[in-house]
Amino acid sequence: MGRNNYFLENDHFVDHHLECPYVNDHSFPSKVDSHDDDEDGPQKHRIFWESQKFLLQEILDQCNNSNSSNLREQIKRHIEVVRDSNFCRCTDKNLRGCNKCLRQATIKHLCSKGFNAYLCTSKWKKTHKIPGGTHEYIEVVAYTQVRKKQVAFLVELGFGDEFRVAKACDEYHELIGVLPEIYVGKAEHLNAIVRVVCEAAKKSAEEKKIHMGPWRKRDFMLMKWSASSGRRRCLDYPTSDKLRTNPTVQNSLNVVTSTVGLA
Repeated sequence: MGRNNYFLENDHFVDHHLECPYVNDHSFPSKVDSHDDDEDGPQKHRIFWESQKFLLQEILDQCNNSNSSNLREQIKRHIEVVRDSNFCRCTDKNLRGCNKCLRQATIKHLCSKGFNAYLCTSKWKKTHKIPGGTHEYIEVVAYTQVRKKQVAFLVELGFGDEFRVAKACDEYHELIGVLPEIYVGKAEHLNAIVRVVCEAAKKSAEEKKIHMGPWRKRDFMLMKWSASSGRRRCLDYPTSDKLRTNPTVQNSLNVVTSTVGLA
């Protein structure tokens, strides 16, 4: 069965209209230190955690309230259909319900419903700052109607689990508690979330006086969803390259979208 091509009605959705103050390194505050140096410890502690909660909630609100929410909600509903099915094919009963099988089954299901869905694998080498590693996630591609520009939506099925730290402070656990279990959205919003949460993880480690592993630091976490940025390695379910890249509508679903930004 050929894939339908999901279209975004408004070309203003593209990246150059995305105004997120936390997307780029140069615009993201490495720490919240706007308070006076003579403030006591408890006051600094309170201001930091309130600031991180505000930043994170602002990003999530803008992501959830964007006009792409129609498409995002459809993707989530299809994921729930898969989760309620007998999707796992692992022979080891201890692995039943594994995320690897869930990703593959989700991609197959989305493709059958006309979505351009792919399995992306990020791979990076060890450096003096971070260990090497790999990470898999899903990407769904839609098109702007006028210019036929591709717009990618990243799908992480266990998003909240990616940030769990066993010995973190209560404020950190409360912060990541607002993260969605399943993330569906643009890479810019995901990267902004990573920067906020990783800064919070660093602060938590300092307060608890424990070592923070390099796999919990920002640079490592950002690499997990890096396959779309020039080093994409997508494993496509059976559909020809011609169908995958052709923006011609067969039975297109119009999804109203407009500028996504953080005011």
